[in-house]
Amino acid sequence: MATPPPADRPVPARLLAGIRLVNGAAGLLTPELLIRRFDPGREPPSAAAVYAFRLFGIRTVLLGLDLLGHGGDRLRADLLEGILIHGSDTVTAATLGVRGQVPPRTAVLTTLVSAVNTALAVTAAVALRTPPRTSAKRDRSRCGRC
Repeated sequence: MATPPPADRPVPARLLAGIRLVNGAAGLLTPELLIRRFDPGREPPSAAAVYAFRLFGIRTVLLGLDLLGHGGDRLRADLLEGILIHGSDTVTAATLGVRGQVPPRTAVLTTLVSAVNTALAVTAAVALRTPPRTSAKRDRSRCGRC
């Protein structure tokens, strides 16, 4: 299946891809900085935490690239999976904050980022389900003879 040109890809899908690429690269390349936000009292950061951030960092980068490279049904499936992925992230981040397991500022920030990602995935999926209006369709609707 051909990859749709960027202009044909919904803006929310491109925004979500960018967020995934930035966040994934941060998790992959600078996990220690991110870990300090979640567990500020622990020096050095846990090796398990570094592993987890790198593991999810590369996956997040690949998911971002998928949104830029896939089209049609595959892109729709990627976005539907994104709703589940980011919805789960949102619930997890909020739960950690409510339980006091991460600093309040970190909980709010991670919950907000995940909620925005969820909203972008939903918006992009809906945009792909709705056929774009072309100028020809608009012209026919105005023309009584068309």
